[in-house]
Amino acid sequence: MTTRRTRPAPRPPEGTPPPAELARQARAVLADAVRIARWAAVERDPSTASLADRAQERAAAALELTPLQVRTGWDRARLAGLVELHGDTARPGWRLRAWDRDDMAVLRGWVALFDAWSLIHPAPADVAPTAVAEVVEAVPQLLSLLQLSAGPVLVPALLDLLEQRVAELREERCEVPYGLQEQPVPAASDAPLPLLLDWALEGLSAVGALTLDAGSSATLTPLGNWAVWVKLEQICVAAQSPAGNIEQSAEDMLRGCARLTPGPARAEYRAWLAARTVSSAVAELLGVARGEDALLRGLAFEALRVVGAPAEGEVRTAAYEPSLRPYALLWLAEYDGADPEDAAEVLTREEATWLWVDTAAAVADHGEPQLLLRHLDSAVQGTVPALLDEVRAGGHPRTVQVLVALAAAHPDPALAKAVRRAAFQVHTGGA
Repeated sequence: MTTRRTRPAPRPPEGTPPPAELARQARAVLADAVRIARWAAVERDPSTASLADRAQERAAAALELTPLQVRTGWDRARLAGLVELHGDTARPGWRLRAWDRDDMAVLRGWVALFDAWSLIHPAPADVAPTAVAEVVEAVPQLLSLLQLSAGPVLVPALLDLLEQRVAELREERCEVPYGLQEQPVPAASDAPLPLLLDWALEGLSAVGALTLDAGSSATLTPLGNWAVWVKLEQICVAAQSPAGNIEQSAEDMLRGCARLTPGPARAEYRAWLAARTVSSAVAELLGVARGEDALLRGLAFEALRVVGAPAEGEVRTAAYEPSLRPYALLWLAEYDGADPEDAAEVLTREEATWLWVDTAAAVADHGEPQLLLRHLDSAVQGTVPALLDEVRAGGHPRTVQVLVALAAAHPDPALAKAVRRAAFQVHTGGA
């Protein structure tokens, strides 16, 4: 048996300001976004949610900003989680409520903006989307070079690295040109790369991650330096995955974590997440949650708890799907600061009953009969007859299987008989 060597996590760069100072800088970057979010929080006009022309004009007049500043600030407020859109209504996000007192909430909001730099600063319209995607994928290497240099880096040096990284990405995808060629065509011959490098540097500058010196060199800001360190730390966590699930699909990773205790499972989630982009990881986890395995549904939301703030928007959308709604509401309640033991209070009785059946299905599929009996004690109804009445009305697709398993496990013959009768009634559609 070999002992796995772990890579030490990187240390914060020397001279990194304390969190309070970084948060002050992040607040400065998002100052206009916060002003607009607070203005929108007191508005009741439906046009505010989409920031229609009328709302833009009113916001610009009230805040003494230009319409362009209003649109830019609004986009940043949405991306940083300062506002939430519920249909035609814009509501303040939890992060806005915590903005003046919670430095980490501020930094998480800024990191969400940093991760969305390519949305803040749209790419040139006449460049192929594949070329844009290649540059976005190569940007982490540029940021690493900037951090290692601990000072200004000339744009030609960044362009050289960009060309090398794009060539590697194309080779990894086996994009080998057909036909004979006297000379290989280097990535440097791609005319859009200098243009796209300028675009990337301007986008990163727009979110406060770096500064540009007349277009000749780039330097990471303290915020940018800190963000790169955070990303490197995540990569090191991924390299230390104890159970070896990094390269697995979300479904296989969750199955591999099913028998782990919470601590090791969270370590696996962090490692798996650090090896992927946030958007793809969240989409894959929610895809698993939509499947038929109730155990994986619950585990998927445990992994999403490790994702944290970047998953908020997708989880809020998932709350409109009946099969995911109870899990999503609990996730959001805990995300908003509720104690996990009290989070269930956000569920209606019907939602709590649906979740009870879904969890019971997971126990019946993967657990021992004794666990199913213990799960019976967690039902909000308090008595088995009341539980049966509401379970039959709940419409969960696994109701019959859960009741049959519960009847088989229950030691009380009278209660077991009542549960079997309920299962038969649900199966036949009887009352």
